[in-house]
Amino acid sequence: MHVIRSYLGVPYKWGGTTRGGMDCSALTRAVYREAYGVELPRTSRQMYGLGKRVPAPGQLRAGDLVFFRIDTSGPGVSHVGIYVGDGQFAHASSSRGGVIDPLSSPYFDRRYAGARRVLP
Repeated sequence: MHVIRSYLGVPYKWGGTTRGGMDCSALTRAVYREAYGVELPRTSRQMYGLGKRVPAPGQLRAGDLVFFRIDTSGPGVSHVGIYVGDGQFAHASSSRGGVIDPLSSPYFDRRYAGARRVLP
């Protein structure tokens, strides 16, 4: 969790990959690299094919990748975050940068596309 906290407040930048500005997949990749030593693919769509599917939100564990379909981004998965426990996930918000939000918020609840467990 301390690695995730270090990314809170990092500005959002589409396609960005540095602490000066990063998008959701870059933030997820950076946290996984620093916290777990795991290299993830560059995009949320590529990440969606990794690991094992988590059948239901009630079965999520800290570190699981959570995915969303954002209407303005076209078909398929277009947003990713990291489940941190207690019904919350860390991600790069296009309006607020690196943040932790509840999965149950109306915005994300309607757009939830599933989760993947990449860590053992």
